[in-house]
Amino acid sequence: MELLGLATFRAVVDEGGVLAASKILHTVQSNVTTRIKRLEEEVGADLFVRSGRSLSLTPAGRVLLKYARQMLQLERQARLAVKQVMDQGGEVRIGTMESFAAIRLPYMLLRLHQACPSIEVKVQTDTSHALIQAVLKHELDCAFIGGPFDHPDLVTQAVAYEELVAVKSKVIQRSDTLIVFREGCTYRERALQWQRQHVSQFDVMEMGTLEGILGCVAFGLGVTLMPRSVIEQSQYRDRLVCVELVSELAIIPTLLIRHKNLPILPGMDVLAEAFIDTAVQPCL
Repeated sequence: MELLGLATFRAVVDEGGVLAASKILHTVQSNVTTRIKRLEEEVGADLFVRSGRSLSLTPAGRVLLKYARQMLQLERQARLAVKQVMDQGGEVRIGTMESFAAIRLPYMLLRLHQACPSIEVKVQTDTSHALIQAVLKHELDCAFIGGPFDHPDLVTQAVAYEELVAVKSKVIQRSDTLIVFREGCTYRERALQWQRQHVSQFDVMEMGTLEGILGCVAFGLGVTLMPRSVIEQSQYRDRLVCVELVSELAIIPTLLIRHKNLPILPGMDVLAEAFIDTAVQPCL
């Protein structure tokens, strides 16, 4: 079973078709079709159900996709491990929540650069849910997400604890709108839980950026829940008021997650150790 065939199969699934996959792979459609047919012959089963131009995975295709992702990731990590031995280089793909990227991640990346200066770091920000899916699909080597969380295929380690606070404007006290990140954000779920504990209900406004949310709150367009450390370092901090929450809502861990079936890449241990002092005590 050739890795090229597996990579082509993965591309067809991820891109949603042969044409899109051919563009990503920089080849023609006929090559993609040939590789898929050859792979089907090798495994002795159809991988796709074809209906016109649309494709959907067969049960055999769904099984193979899981192993294809693992095999391709192992091949990538083998190359990086050898490169690390030869010249201390390589690449680490890191996922992170936007709030963690703004406040915590720079120090951790500095530590990583100091320990492994030749490693190339790629950072992707997204919601915790999206980051979990990316790690499970081997699209990221590790990710920082909001917890608590557990999954049988993932290794999780607490690297920091945050204190969530309710955030309001000092100037305009409009509090009937809850401003949150899009669905899949851990802080959003905690904010909605806080909302349900109030007698009066909030309208919900979604925004895609950290400073966008805090800017709207600062100018009195609503309230939000956010880590205190984020507020203390925000450009809007002088316009905001933090209100403490009950402990079961306030304390939330940040977890470093990676796939359990893959070896630890060079540098990932540095990321975990960068917050070793905060892995036990909350950052209040």
